[in-house]
Amino acid sequence: MIMTRKYFGTDGVRGKVGTYPITPDFALKLGWAAGRVLSRMGTKKVIIGKDTRISGYMLESALEAGFSAAGVNAVMTGPIPTPAVAYLTKTFRAEAGVVISASHNPYYDNGIKFFSETGEKLSDEIELAIEAELDKEIECVPSDKLGKARRMDDAAGRYIEFCKGTFPSELTLEGSKLVVDSAHGAAYQIAPAVFKELGADVISIGDKPNGLNINEQCGATDLKLLQKTVVDLGADIGIGLDGDSDRIMLVDNNGTVIDGDQILFILAKQALKNGTLQGGVVGTLMSNMGLELALGKLGIPFIRANVGDRYVMEHMLANNWWLGGENSGHVICRDKVTTGDAIVAALQVLAVIQAEKVSLAQLASEMPMLPQVLVNVRYSGESQPLEQKSVQQSVADAEQALGCATPSPEGRVLLRKSGTEPLIRVMVEAKSNDAAQKWAEHIAAAVKLA
Repeated sequence: MIMTRKYFGTDGVRGKVGTYPITPDFALKLGWAAGRVLSRMGTKKVIIGKDTRISGYMLESALEAGFSAAGVNAVMTGPIPTPAVAYLTKTFRAEAGVVISASHNPYYDNGIKFFSETGEKLSDEIELAIEAELDKEIECVPSDKLGKARRMDDAAGRYIEFCKGTFPSELTLEGSKLVVDSAHGAAYQIAPAVFKELGADVISIGDKPNGLNINEQCGATDLKLLQKTVVDLGADIGIGLDGDSDRIMLVDNNGTVIDGDQILFILAKQALKNGTLQGGVVGTLMSNMGLELALGKLGIPFIRANVGDRYVMEHMLANNWWLGGENSGHVICRDKVTTGDAIVAALQVLAVIQAEKVSLAQLASEMPMLPQVLVNVRYSGESQPLEQKSVQQSVADAEQALGCATPSPEGRVLLRKSGTEPLIRVMVEAKSNDAAQKWAEHIAAAVKLA
């Protein structure tokens, strides 16, 4: 029998603070349940990191108590990026890592996700085992077996040095003027320090967290402030992080946004030139077709995973490829990190710019983006619009008009159900925005009538 997760989603447990399961009592139980499962596998110590949300204090204390009750020691890092927890878990010889964060969500959401001793996300089997323990009553280990807790005072410094080590030693950022927007999140002190210590002139924004302003009109999910600051101050590049610094978006000197797909292209092309490209590139169903076409011209293999960095990593591991990510900004450089890392990804792009002595705008211009139109159509939860012949015919009409099945396709059509609400997401890419809009509306109309 196939078991389904009750609490764990594609990125841990997440929800609105104060609403089950993001409550102190559930966090306590989750820490205990995870401690029980992990201790059976030999776990003695876990690293616990968090972003800057006010609820992080509450959830951190509850998790620590749960792990202690299960006999597992906890080491708290304080506010630190998600990829830093993955790195410290591996290098600190901990058996697991825990991140308290809702990534790019508003402050009133939070989440809890786990990393294995290798810095990768837990397997489905371990998550299901933890969920099985959650159905049991808490049984505290004897007093002499209780876990201990302590703070790691030098966590930020360790991670800063790691990040700097991924930048080529023969290069420098001297002469570069960067605007770094940390989204009032976990990297608010770390990210500016990394780029400054490599020689850049850094203007830091989004670096005054108050527990309530994380991701608020700033960072990778809202780039308007970053774009304006780059243009107004005449900076070379803007670097936008999200609340836990696993997602990155860039802005060139003209204020133009460079997304995850374009970053993947820039890194893949340079790796091909340097002879360091391992296999190909993993994108997702939402990756712009321009990425696939541009990589194809270079002879670089490209495959699409389901949306979510978890699924991107699965394909990367299965094929032993080193580069993958999402257009939303999760970029995984697997030769250097075990998860999406915004700071490391930014450093790799900056290394290309310094080595080739070209601008970010020039690098991005080598990958033309196809116009993409996304229409969300609400439907009755009981209906199955994707199974209706009228909808399937509308998709077939669009695909024929766009030549999707030809050796040189001029567009792409994607329909998928939202995982969180009763919506059908209709996405159409075409060589012109008019064509993309026309066929997206054509399919959406069929879905509404289904």
